Amino acid sequence: MTGYEVAPDQLQDRVRTLTRLAELTGDLVATASRLAQRQPLLGTAPPAQDLSHRLKAAGEGLAGEVSAAEREVRAFRQMLAEIRTSYTETDAEQARGVGR
Repeated sequence: MTGYEVAPDQLQDRVRTLTRLAELTGDLVATASRLAQRQPLLGTAPPAQDLSHRLKAAGEGLAGEVSAAEREVRAFRQMLAEIRTSYTETDAEQARGVGR
């Protein structure tokens, strides 16, 4: 046998796993976004206010990073699903051609 073989069922399992991962990452995005919206109550002294602003900014950065990760997981999941569909369709077309 030359070339390569793709196992559509195994690809579908990976798509399901990535779908679940994307859902969980979406939940994490929501949590990080809520955290970023909160202003930590550390007091009114200038050092406490500075720390409070830094923590809020860190929360915003975290929300952005997790959101970017979610987009990448969803894009990879979509690409994998398209590869599976393409392979399955091509394989079926070739099988019909051989049967003629």
